[in-house]
Amino acid sequence: MSPADVPHDAPLHLVFMGVSGSGKSTAMLAVRDLLGWESAEGDDFHPPANVAKMASGRPLTDADRWGWLESLAAWTKERDDAGTPTLISCSALRRSYRDVLRRGGERTFFVHLVGDKGLLLQRMESREHFMPSTLLESQLDTLEQLQPDEDGMVVDVAHPPSLIGALVLARLDLEPQEPPAVR
Repeated sequence: MSPADVPHDAPLHLVFMGVSGSGKSTAMLAVRDLLGWESAEGDDFHPPANVAKMASGRPLTDADRWGWLESLAAWTKERDDAGTPTLISCSALRRSYRDVLRRGGERTFFVHLVGDKGLLLQRMESREHFMPSTLLESQLDTLEQLQPDEDGMVVDVAHPPSLIGALVLARLDLEPQEPPAVR
């Protein structure tokens, strides 16, 4: 089913995708602050064996990723069935991975965060995370760009998170939630 065929009243599910260091989680949180939608950090869904493998500097294989992707799709599907829109951060490097994620909801939209390799390395080296910077090259080799028939947009990671959030909302014609009244 193409994005144009999906009912407009179906819940929207945004997947913030890209290689490690692209700011998927940060961008997702910026949009969550604007919309108030339920969110999930994709890294939290990895089984311990995947985390240990990456932490030791070994890239994941497709076989390592399928269960992880299925669990993210199942999380989204539960919310989709309840009519709840969602936000997820997930590398979603290959089209086949994105196909699994799309099973969670008919209105799945990908926000592909891209940037200069030097900036990505700098970000990876300046944070505490199980993914070592030595795996960036394998992620870049695995990455398949969004295709014209995939519902999504590309955003430069050099933008501050607030601008990324504004760009996403503008692209999807979404309004930020009203802040709670101060008493």
